[in-house]
Amino acid sequence: MKTVIPAIGIVSFALVLTAILIFGTREQKAPNAKGKPLSWWWTLGLSMLAGASYTAAGWPFTVVPQLVMGDFVGLAHAIVPGVTLPGLALLFIVFLIWVGLTRRQVAVVGIILVHIMAGAGGGFGILAQRIHAIAMHFAGS
Repeated sequence: MKTVIPAIGIVSFALVLTAILIFGTREQKAPNAKGKPLSWWWTLGLSMLAGASYTAAGWPFTVVPQLVMGDFVGLAHAIVPGVTLPGLALLFIVFLIWVGLTRRQVAVVGIILVHIMAGAGGGFGILAQRIHAIAMHFAGS
């Protein structure tokens, strides 16, 4: 079945979401801009979706989670035995709650954090697998 809109691809989808987050979280609006800045929840949700999309895209985007899981978690485990990546991610999230980030900072940290967490598996890993499956389905149509 031919479609009117060709398949955008996983990498392009992640890049489009990243561009929406970059332009949608501007503090100052351009003089002739029609769109409003994204709310906190839209920023967080889109950054989570973008981070999972980068994981679903595969190489070269898998380098970041592998680097963090191999080096950073290994270093943290050497300092505090028994620490895991989900534990470090939760600790990082608790820290970020009280720091007070701007929407743009929430977008960037959300993309990176979810990308790393999706590379480690779990719920965000399942989301990355679903994004990949949907993209492959539309690419085959």
